[in-house]
Amino acid sequence: MMNVLALDIATKTGWKTKTASGVWDLTPNRGESSGMRLVRFKAKVIELAGLEDINLISYERPAGMHKSSIMVASEMVGILKELCVYLNIELACYSATQIKKFATGTGNANKEAMIKAAVELGFNPADDNEADAIHLYNLTISDLKI
Repeated sequence: MMNVLALDIATKTGWKTKTASGVWDLTPNRGESSGMRLVRFKAKVIELAGLEDINLISYERPAGMHKSSIMVASEMVGILKELCVYLNIELACYSATQIKKFATGTGNANKEAMIKAAVELGFNPADDNEADAIHLYNLTISDLKI
């Protein structure tokens, strides 16, 4: 049986497993280097992977128009890939368009539409990051027929 962790990777990372969902705020504290975001991300993934016996991590492919956010997400994906090799966890990746189309029927849905679609499924996401992770989780389960 596959236990999936879905990640909407960013400084505020949305996550979803079979039993829970939420948002990790990985913002570096005052006086910390930006590398602390990566340290916290890695620690959170390791912790949750162990607690939930995760064997597949699904994430949203970094994209967008803001260079700095793409760079942050790309660094985090690099950490995730290395970690998954080390922990023998499989990876799956989807574009924002795929996730939005799965959730709402349109590939360019805005944040409010993604939150509304999660609420309609019975969830109460804290923000759009958690909503995206919820939809990514469901897309992964559907797509891979888990």
